[in-house]
Amino acid sequence: MGAARTIARRTFLVGSVALAGGAAFGVHTIKKPYPNPLLDTLEDGEFTLTNYVLINQDGVTLITPKGEMGQGVQSTWAALIAEELDVAWDDVKIAHGPPGKAYYNAAVIEEGLPISSLDHSGQANFMREKIAPIAAKVMAMQVTGGSSAAADGFVKLRVAGATAREMLKNAAAKKLGLKASQFMTVNGKVITPDREEIPYGDLAADAAALKMPKNISLRPPSEWKYLGKSMPRLDMKTKVTGTANFAPDLRFEGMKFGTVKMNPHLGGALKSYNADKALAMKGVDKVIATDHGVIIIADNTWTAFKAANLIDCDWGKADYPDTMAEHYAAVGAAFDNASYDSRNRDIGNVDTALEGAEVLSAEYKVPYLAHACMEPVNATAMYQDGRLDVWAGNQAPGDLKAHAMEVSGLSQDQVHIHTQFMGGGFGRKSEVDFSEYAVRAAMAMKDTPVQIMWSREEDMTHDYYRPIAMGRFRGSVKDGNIHAFDLNVACPSILESGAERGGPDLPGGDITNAMTIWDQPYAIPNYRTTAWRARKLLPVGAWRSVGGTQNAFFQESMIDEMAHAAGRDPMDFRLEMMNNDVCKTVLETVKDMSGWDRQRPEGHALGCAFVLGFAVPTAEVIEIKQTNDGIKIINAWAAVDVGTALDPRNIEAQVFGGLNFGLAAAIMGEIDVKDGKINQTNFHDYDSLRLYQAPKVEVEILENGKHIRGIGEPGTPPAAPALANAIFALTGERYRELPLNKFVAFA
Repeated sequence: MGAARTIARRTFLVGSVALAGGAAFGVHTIKKPYPNPLLDTLEDGEFTLTNYVLINQDGVTLITPKGEMGQGVQSTWAALIAEELDVAWDDVKIAHGPPGKAYYNAAVIEEGLPISSLDHSGQANFMREKIAPIAAKVMAMQVTGGSSAAADGFVKLRVAGATAREMLKNAAAKKLGLKASQFMTVNGKVITPDREEIPYGDLAADAAALKMPKNISLRPPSEWKYLGKSMPRLDMKTKVTGTANFAPDLRFEGMKFGTVKMNPHLGGALKSYNADKALAMKGVDKVIATDHGVIIIADNTWTAFKAANLIDCDWGKADYPDTMAEHYAAVGAAFDNASYDSRNRDIGNVDTALEGAEVLSAEYKVPYLAHACMEPVNATAMYQDGRLDVWAGNQAPGDLKAHAMEVSGLSQDQVHIHTQFMGGGFGRKSEVDFSEYAVRAAMAMKDTPVQIMWSREEDMTHDYYRPIAMGRFRGSVKDGNIHAFDLNVACPSILESGAERGGPDLPGGDITNAMTIWDQPYAIPNYRTTAWRARKLLPVGAWRSVGGTQNAFFQESMIDEMAHAAGRDPMDFRLEMMNNDVCKTVLETVKDMSGWDRQRPEGHALGCAFVLGFAVPTAEVIEIKQTNDGIKIINAWAAVDVGTALDPRNIEAQVFGGLNFGLAAAIMGEIDVKDGKINQTNFHDYDSLRLYQAPKVEVEILENGKHIRGIGEPGTPPAAPALANAIFALTGERYRELPLNKFVAFA
């Protein structure tokens, strides 16, 4: 999902601004389209027909203003445009394009609404169809996150392609004195009634001068050429051949290279420093002090890294506890707060139902997690002739631009953002801290391009982490089913942490703290879910699937405990509680895929989990076996329902990756604090799942849902509880804390 500031802004908008949208901003303002961002970037011979279509004599470039971090979003967005524009897939060229309000993400707002994705009541639909679009338009967030890209682009990109197509036909019709309805389009050409072929480039200038047509008709799925099919990724060739340009690949004449040395007590001040030894090194140009550390500029990155080790710094302390025991104690104390952060589900009377019943209760906890992208955070910047250019892989170019303006003191017209491919993001690259230091370096080294690369150690120890969290539950069973279920979760607030980095300081509850607990499709007569806000600790941010990552582990492990307490099969137990047909079909599908009822060899066991996250019902089954070297994960099955599958192979890849991402975190992911500093520094002590540890994965994609949904994050949350539940089925031991390798040896 996007950064904390992004989530914060959308929640703020839904909570206040959007409700007064017509009065505060005026109906005209809401309906008026934002200007086309491409108009300010056109070169000679280039013409833009919509915000997403750029044409010159060399062909058509489709603007796909979403950050590409391996999830295939730019290829999927290109297919949406090309489907209606009639551009041959082999001829498709794409570009990210500039930051622009016209590229606001409408779908990401919906996740912040206080309504379940399964709720289609009149009030819910009003919020979804009226309030959310106003909020999205006013806030104008250009963000890649929240598994929102497919839903955000599904209609508007096809409309953009169809609009450009009709403008080209209208230009040809006007030129030849005919009706536009007499023309066709095929593979980048307008076909005249006489079968003459006119390349789009020959009509672009005339088409760009026309008004955009209204009431565009979109082609039905039965006529789709690209959508619904597994298309070759447009970035595949360059990435396979090593010619794709990621941010660290950039090279300019006269370029300098740098790194940072930051206070290991996160947020602590730089009190003083001595850089004499570093500045005496050959190739070191400059050391720049900041509030929390120093920037080292040199002839190459390695020299900058070595110089950083020679700088003596006097660091100020942070305002969080020095030990993990104190961090967990602070989270546990949140359950004793005078008021809860949110209580979005309270059905029946839980307290009365638990009176006199045999109550099952337990406490769960999970640690901080780092994003640990394979590409450490980095950015390149140059300030020359009053113009600042910033090159960075990022998930929120509008936020990046605004922050660059703030740091540099320059105006909007002076700052230009160039979004690059990302070697992973997972929410980390929706933050702007790593670009800030490149901007500071560029302003201090005028007329010189400077690339700031963080070391792996600086990256790992200065993240915006997945929050530490705890879950507590009480429950009772009656007649083989859950009679009462009381779930409480607590963690520091992502929104509150984000407010310190530029997001608004919000009243009310943090929707991310309660994700995937209150809107699950379980029919339990007495059912209460409560989220509690812990005090600010480490800086935290959005980590793949945000609150769903910890809350799914809590709830689905607890549901499993209740199933065994009731003497029931965990899969059938869940199926009987399901009160939504789409969700139930997903769970039934994974049951069939895994052969759940089939007898397993001795020493084998299965675990299951179901999570409705980002409006995508996702069910996973993990199979493990006991070996002499420990427990080995051998198979995994996943079923998802995305409503409309735009690119099945890409969806399968995302579920596959998300599942393994979740397993890695469950088995070995842990960031802890020692003496006020982050204890993990690199992959030797913050490892990831290796090939020999990864299971064989099968994915089934369903399309029964009412709306199209995205898939970048939903595969992650069920992985941890499914694995923990499998371990219980195998060993009889219930582990309520992650990572699991603290308690279990894995082969």
